[in-house]
Amino acid sequence: MRALLSIRPQYTKLIFAGQKRFEYRRTIFKQPISSVVVYASAPVSMVIGEFEVTGVFHDHIDALWDSTSSHGGVSKQFFYSYFSGKEQGYAIGIGNTTLYRVPKGLQQEYGVRPPQSFLYLG
Repeated sequence: MRALLSIRPQYTKLIFAGQKRFEYRRTIFKQPISSVVVYASAPVSMVIGEFEVTGVFHDHIDALWDSTSSHGGVSKQFFYSYFSGKEQGYAIGIGNTTLYRVPKGLQQEYGVRPPQSFLYLG
């Protein structure tokens, strides 16, 4: 199954450059996901590519930072701010990536609005 994630453009650039190998989330999928379709949020507002999911890691915030920070693509300050109020969090492992030559419109291609966190594509 695939999922669609909304990701800020500064992080999508790092993902497709191979510098960000983990995408952090406060909540996660309930179904197994093999790949993620990437929607770059405003100001891009387009589906720009996809990546294979190598695993979903769930751990205490400190342990999650220790095990993923070298390829997380965010600062320690941002990480802890993002997970503020949470004891545990998730990191989606990013495998092979495909950057589309021509970005796709979300509504036109999938008939959906940008998700707050994610949505299943089937």
